[in-house]
Amino acid sequence: MKIRVNAADHEAPPEATVADLIAQLGMNPKFVAVELNQQLAPRKRHAEIRLTEGDEVEIVTLVGGG
Repeated sequence: MKIRVNAADHEAPPEATVADLIAQLGMNPKFVAVELNQQLAPRKRHAEIRLTEGDEVEIVTLVGGG
């Protein structure tokens, strides 16, 4: 299915979850914040939130430093 990730077209498998997408992108789920269709997707629900055709996902990587 076609979705948008950080304003770029992306193909995701049918029935994919937010957790699946994060894994597919090779990101560590502990260090990202996800917004799905302009709503925060709580980390504890990533494995249960299913993506659908046309969804818009924003993923922000958290970076520490000083």
